[in-house]
Amino acid sequence: MYRLLVLLMLSLALYAQTGENGSVTGKSSFDAMPTASLQELLQKKQRLDLDLKEKNIWSKIYSNYHLYRQLKKEEKAFDKKIEQIKTLSKRRLLNKEQRKVLSSLQEQKKILEGKLQLLKEYENNPFKKFLTPPEIGKVPQVGNPFAIISALSFQERLKNDQQEYRNRYESIQKVMNELKEKQAILETLIEKDPSHYEYRRELHDVEDQIATFTPVKEIFETTQNVYNKKIEEIKLNLQAEIKKEIEKATTIGIIILIFLIVIFLIKYLVRRYMSDNERFYTINKFLNITFVTLALLILLFAYIENVNYLVTILGFASAGIAIAMKDWFMSLMGWFVIVIGGAVHVGDRVKFVRNGMEYVGDIVDISLLRMTIQEDITLTTYMHNRRAGRIIFVPNNYVFTDMIANYSHAGLKTVWDGIDFMITFDSNVQKATSIAKDVTKKYSKGYTDITRKQLNKLRSQYSMKNTNVEPRIYSFIEPYGIKISAWYHTNAYATLTLRSTISMEIIERIQAENDITLAFPTQSIYIDKDVRKPQAEAPTLFDGEQA
Repeated sequence: MYRLLVLLMLSLALYAQTGENGSVTGKSSFDAMPTASLQELLQKKQRLDLDLKEKNIWSKIYSNYHLYRQLKKEEKAFDKKIEQIKTLSKRRLLNKEQRKVLSSLQEQKKILEGKLQLLKEYENNPFKKFLTPPEIGKVPQVGNPFAIISALSFQERLKNDQQEYRNRYESIQKVMNELKEKQAILETLIEKDPSHYEYRRELHDVEDQIATFTPVKEIFETTQNVYNKKIEEIKLNLQAEIKKEIEKATTIGIIILIFLIVIFLIKYLVRRYMSDNERFYTINKFLNITFVTLALLILLFAYIENVNYLVTILGFASAGIAIAMKDWFMSLMGWFVIVIGGAVHVGDRVKFVRNGMEYVGDIVDISLLRMTIQEDITLTTYMHNRRAGRIIFVPNNYVFTDMIANYSHAGLKTVWDGIDFMITFDSNVQKATSIAKDVTKKYSKGYTDITRKQLNKLRSQYSMKNTNVEPRIYSFIEPYGIKISAWYHTNAYATLTLRSTISMEIIERIQAENDITLAFPTQSIYIDKDVRKPQAEAPTLFDGEQA
């Protein structure tokens, strides 16, 4: 039909402009447009329709918005008709047909209200969701180096949100351009074909869309400018805070690095010029704790803005903390006593007595809260525990409450050890004591000399009156014989080895003597051999004779 109408109009135009000789004297503007140009316009229009209907969210929102307005108009029309029928019913009774129409109208209105309910969000400002920029959220405060990561992440999120909002604006701008382009194409087509109703209807719809999107675009542009300025302001502030925090962290890092270099230099010098490993261990531990304490103080005063407030809080909380963490504080005080007093060092052989249990071993570590002891095979483990090789952790506060024996204090490497044996009362006591003295001197001579030198050094520190270090032999009367007690100096870390050697030597020497007998608990039983039973009288056989 459309093609026939176009051909008819072309024929009329040619007839009007043809002269008597049948030649064409003039052409219409529609005919002046080449066929190819018309085809291009239709193709452009088809492409724009496709983009606007299927590839753009704004057109879909507008379509729902337009549908909502149409349904609203229909709802008003239904209300008007229903009101008319209800007004008529007030004047007279409605017939069956009118009641049927009223019921149908009310049913259709319910369906219409359901559709309107589904499109409720398009009632007022349907583009609000797309016009509203992404929420900025809480801007992070860059108060420490870890917050720099959060700030950078926040900046990246702002950048993505800003780009996403810019894409929205570009999309509505593209829609406006496409609508204006479609408007120009439709106006051209209508100019060439004024009677084409479909083009006029589409042009009216495009103009309505342009009128709807124009204020939206203007609001969007204003909102975008405000949003971009706010984002840029936040970015500048964050960059300034990040730069300031990096400079601050760099300064603190340099200070800590200088302290660390100084600590390592002191450790190197101590290690090189100090031969005592125990003292080096103590100094090394002290330097480590000093470095950690200084680093914590630097960080504390650098990143806590109101230090006075912290001090006040700690002052009020100190009483409760002291009660709740009494053992910890006592262990810390014990550590200070141990380190400053020098009663116990790493490497010392010590014995702890706790609840009747004795533990003997070597101190392998002294931390802020406890001492670590490696249990060794000693006389104590042999006679009492029957266990050895355990790692024992002793809280530092035990130095205030429990007995501690140090076998190697102040450089001493020896202790007194004793061996007891018993001989009979009729044995040669002098020879037995002489054997014990000879054997103990023989095997303890080296330790005796070492002890003499060490005690001479300790005289300037302690008031020592009895410094005799030679082996000592004692004799005591016991119920079962004479007890010989031989005492000698031995290595504090290997008492059982020398004890075993000396014991075997003494036994061999005593067994080789005829006038010395080892005694042991005995009991004598006496039996009286002269006790006999009384004899019975013999029977008389003859006068004066017995059988």
